[in-house]
Amino acid sequence: MMVFAMRNILLALTLSAGLFAQGQGGIRQLPDRKLWVIDTGLSTYVLGVNDRNELQFQHWGGRILRDEDLPPARSSAEWASFDSSQSRTAEEYPGWGGIRYIEPAVKITFPDGVRDLVLKYDSAGIGQNTLTVRLKDIERDVFVDVSYKVYPGTGVLAKSSVIENKTQQPILVESAQSGVWYMPRGTDYRMTHLYGRWAGETQLVREILKPGKKVIESRRGNTGAQFNPWFAIDAGDADENHGRVWFGALGWSGNWKITAETTSFQTTRVVGGFNDFDFGYKLSPGEKLKTPQFYGGYTDRGFGEASRILHRFERTEIAPDRAHPHVRPLLYNSWEATEFAVDEPGQSILADKAAKLGVEMFVMDDGWFGQRNDDHRGLGDWYVNQQKFPNGLKSLIDHVNSLGMKFGLWVEPEMVNPDSGLYRAHPDWAMHFPGRPRSEARNQLILNMARQDVKEHIFGVLDKLLTENRIAFLKWDMNRNFGEPGWPAVAPDEQKKLWVQYVRNLYEIIDRLRANHPGVEIESCSGGGGRVELGIMERVDQVWTSDNTEAFDRLKIQEGFSQVYPAKVMMAWVTDVPNMNGRSTPLKYRFLVAMQGSVGIGGNLNKWSAADMKLASDMVAQYKGIRDTVQQGDLYRLNSPRDPSGLTSNEYVSTDGKQAAIFAFYDHQQYGQEVPVVYPRGLDSSATYKLTPGQTTLSGSYLMNHGIQFKLTGDYDSTLLVLDRQ
Repeated sequence: MMVFAMRNILLALTLSAGLFAQGQGGIRQLPDRKLWVIDTGLSTYVLGVNDRNELQFQHWGGRILRDEDLPPARSSAEWASFDSSQSRTAEEYPGWGGIRYIEPAVKITFPDGVRDLVLKYDSAGIGQNTLTVRLKDIERDVFVDVSYKVYPGTGVLAKSSVIENKTQQPILVESAQSGVWYMPRGTDYRMTHLYGRWAGETQLVREILKPGKKVIESRRGNTGAQFNPWFAIDAGDADENHGRVWFGALGWSGNWKITAETTSFQTTRVVGGFNDFDFGYKLSPGEKLKTPQFYGGYTDRGFGEASRILHRFERTEIAPDRAHPHVRPLLYNSWEATEFAVDEPGQSILADKAAKLGVEMFVMDDGWFGQRNDDHRGLGDWYVNQQKFPNGLKSLIDHVNSLGMKFGLWVEPEMVNPDSGLYRAHPDWAMHFPGRPRSEARNQLILNMARQDVKEHIFGVLDKLLTENRIAFLKWDMNRNFGEPGWPAVAPDEQKKLWVQYVRNLYEIIDRLRANHPGVEIESCSGGGGRVELGIMERVDQVWTSDNTEAFDRLKIQEGFSQVYPAKVMMAWVTDVPNMNGRSTPLKYRFLVAMQGSVGIGGNLNKWSAADMKLASDMVAQYKGIRDTVQQGDLYRLNSPRDPSGLTSNEYVSTDGKQAAIFAFYDHQQYGQEVPVVYPRGLDSSATYKLTPGQTTLSGSYLMNHGIQFKLTGDYDSTLLVLDRQ
């Protein structure tokens, strides 16, 4: 094992030396000090084996370029019998065992009742941009492979683990975390995270971390809108443009948990992975359990740069089109116009009107299948309703394609209505506990997709739908969370695997569909932002941000979303008013809010006036002129919608620096006060820029240092300023 590991290390040192010399990053070992140095190109992460043969954290922060400066790992001293050395040492992957009282990375119960797991270093190997360190229990054949994957030049490192049972009996894994992130020892760190609910997702909150634990999590079966699996930690003094920020995000679409723990010894650590609530994963001899990827990064340039690092990483390393990036199409969705009353003539009329606006994708929403005339019936019966579409979908799709648009379709394959042919044939497929109620939400039950037969059925109906029709896009919805998560078809000690296997099967279905139908693109939707994180984003092209499309509300929702996720994946619709809050905002304002992401039009075009259609057509054309800059460029949040001034402004700068687009929104004017000055960022100080509208030419240094004062007045005024480098 050690010969193999050393051979890998020597090979990786050769490969990574060139990367490191170029400032792109890589992995190298310092054998004399038992250290590994991981360089992301923007930050350095150091870990090592300490004097007790434990894997120990050493450094996470700014780049360290001289190896001689790095001391070997040394365990922390015991403070008292109540504060053991084990609890005080910054272990990279501590088991629950010995006299450790910190949040563990893994907890196991053995068949004989032993619940003690003490992990020591066993071996290590370096592959292509990956360091894998094998840990082993001090007495039993339980192994954990802790992996560190670096994405050179991106500033991002990913941690994950594989727990393996090599004993002769099954073991029960009661907690399985992806990894632990440590901040430099200090006090009064501040944690930034996102919270929310349906129609109020991704609200931003910052709070001081005091001794104890701060937990954000989902116990809902999917990611959940209540919290998002992302965090940012700063020393209490960071802002958009300045200050040290450590950040991380989990890639998992099921139950997850992130625990920020501050000890009485001023150590702040963040543990993340599978949620240990109702968790019990039985590992038979020879079986393994892999945890999700836990991504992390660091910057000393504030929250804005932390977001830009994540956005670039997600576009270039996570997104399905990362190898061949392209902008997202502008779409129209028919839901608000027709709801369940869809038919071929009505959809054709809407398609005609959407095409005249410059729409590129026409999406038909709910109501096209089974006996789906309302939300009480039909879910699960994925055949075309012949009364509504006597010619099937082909005739409508042909008409949409003839207008120069692609065709998309809404599906909700994980759900079933009790009033459906599928449920009547397979009531056992719905998630339930025997003899207990089956709670409905939105009149539907959730299929137990952890079951192989359910997984194969869902894949089969979707594969058939895509094979028989020229469908370019699926809006994949999920309109409720888990309830009564029973799995009576398997043994009781296997049933809690449902939480993990369901998500694995979801991923498998999407992966297989995309393999069979390479041109199909997918949107993840769960009543809004209920399934948005880096696990699903590896498989889908865009995500539904919120069912709340009211433009004023969306400014805060989109601000929170932008902390983690790029504009390219953020679906933003233009819909009719009054909307959710009974508020009416101008059509231009609604368009400009949506144009900060991936634009969709969801209003009832049958009710739009000629003036509305003309304005919409102009706004669509304007969006297409800046779309690449918005979707692929760098975001600078200039003025927050949380600021009491009433001004919100965001700037997007293209990857080549040739164009910038600044959006400004003024929600209310009081006492005749003028709008605050806006200071652009990310421009070339020595270059000049032509401003549109106005055709004025100004230097980058003037724009960034003198600023711009927009002439916005009244309520819900808005503007877009485009800067083209000359």
